[in-house]
Amino acid sequence: MKILHTSDWHLGKRLDDFSRMEEQYAVLQEICEVAEQEQVDAVLVAGDLFDTFNPPTEAVDLFYKSLKRLSNNGHRPVIAIAGNHDSPDRIESPDPLARECGIIFAGYPNSVVSAFELESGLKVLKSSEGFLELHLPGTDIPLRILLTPYANEYRLKTCLGLENSEAELRAVLEEKWNELADQYCDNNGVNVLISHLFMIKKGNEFPEEPADEKPILHVGGAQAIFTENIPRQIQYTALGHLHRMHQVDADPCPTYYSGSPLSYSFSEANQKKYALLVDVKPGAVATVREVELTKGKKLLRKRAEGMEDALKWLAENQECLVELTLVTETFLTAVERKQLNGTHSGIVAIIPEVENAEELIDGNQKKIDLTRSMEELFRDYFKHEKGQDPNPELMSLFTEILAEEE
Repeated sequence: MKILHTSDWHLGKRLDDFSRMEEQYAVLQEICEVAEQEQVDAVLVAGDLFDTFNPPTEAVDLFYKSLKRLSNNGHRPVIAIAGNHDSPDRIESPDPLARECGIIFAGYPNSVVSAFELESGLKVLKSSEGFLELHLPGTDIPLRILLTPYANEYRLKTCLGLENSEAELRAVLEEKWNELADQYCDNNGVNVLISHLFMIKKGNEFPEEPADEKPILHVGGAQAIFTENIPRQIQYTALGHLHRMHQVDADPCPTYYSGSPLSYSFSEANQKKYALLVDVKPGAVATVREVELTKGKKLLRKRAEGMEDALKWLAENQECLVELTLVTETFLTAVERKQLNGTHSGIVAIIPEVENAEELIDGNQKKIDLTRSMEELFRDYFKHEKGQDPNPELMSLFTEILAEEE
């Protein structure tokens, strides 16, 4: 059985003033092409499907069209769970229609998938809170899935009976997972876990959560979940939340964050992005293959020594979004900023780094001649900031304001 693992689409997310919808459209088409070319049997989307509880219409439209294509007209199940950016109710709301396409949503840790059977042969064999067993077209091997969407403290207490204790989240989840695995998972099928939470190998350092990400490290007042909490029957664990693709652990099974398909903040600068292909047979260890995704723009940080260096680098690196740190001997003028933005349309931020800035400020302050008129001082200030003299209309307005103040 071949499974495609992806997560953290964050549809509708922007980078400051820059829309990412065009890139999101392109990279989701790329993921669909991977599913088709590799003829995968199932797709797992491990949360943070949208970036907000109320995503824009164009993001919702892209989401459903992409899932429908991934489902291959009901021949390939797509299982998508809610992340901490998603509204569980919004995720589950289209469930009756989605099931007709082979798309399965889970918004809560205790969600129960309704039984259905499609003409393709896709069928729900068993379902209970946090568990699903599927018959897939073209194979007699059942796919068993333990589903744990993101749960905040309230949801955990409601869904799992969790009390507010540091150690209890791990204990309750482990008990719940083992209960489901012991009841439903044997070596006659493929057994996977999909979740959106913060998981590490016990004893390892905590990796950083994405910049601008809603932190879930201390979910429900408890610390990270450990890989040792995963049941021994599970052959692969598909995780969402961290945006860098990496393997968390190999024991008791390969446990991976697939990462986001696009870089969404400059803390992800120069990261490569992936979808994961998981080959797994009943009773065997899963093997994982990384498929690089290339459709999104790279996010690059550049530290330039002066305008000439900056303009040259910007001209040579057009197909990216840029955070530019510019080292100069004087403060940037409006003309220089305009020149930089005219050279590259993807500058997200310009961070001036002025050498001897304090001396310059002090020097400028000492040069101010307070015996001059306010009009003259304003004209000098405007020219310093904007690189040109103020026009007569602006000077007339400034004179009127001065007159009112008097």
